[in-house]
Amino acid sequence: MNDPLKNSATGTEAGNEFLAFKLGKEEYGIDILKVQEIRGYEAVTRIANAPDFVKGVVNLRGIIVPIVDMRIKFNLGEPTYDQFTVVIILNIGGRVVGMVVDSVSDVTTLSPEQIKPAPEMGTAFNTDYLIGLGTLDERMLILVDIDKLMSSSEMGLIEAMAA
Repeated sequence: MNDPLKNSATGTEAGNEFLAFKLGKEEYGIDILKVQEIRGYEAVTRIANAPDFVKGVVNLRGIIVPIVDMRIKFNLGEPTYDQFTVVIILNIGGRVVGMVVDSVSDVTTLSPEQIKPAPEMGTAFNTDYLIGLGTLDERMLILVDIDKLMSSSEMGLIEAMAA
């Protein structure tokens, strides 16, 4: 059987579903199949010597989950936490990681024709972590390869959690 996740980087399967979320004024999208749940932001337990973007950990039904603030990670200004702030709980390679975002918009289906390659430019993060730009009428979603980003050595999460 053909595994649709294997092709997600190439975008060859028909109609990918993306969870759209906001960071600052920009709208991003990640593969909905990586999302385990969406929760409100709650206090985290700080970990000594963790990078700035790792806010800390939470206990999610007996699993200790590191929480990453994407606004800090992408240098998008000082984060504020309010009633709209959400944590997207991701399941990446069997590891559970939380990602703090400003708000979640919706789930959007993009056909391969709606996904354009990301231009090379000095963005807040390396274009290696981008799948491309999803275009929907007047909206544009920055599609993030969340697997690559979360397991990158600079995040240090997946290896650190495996220890």
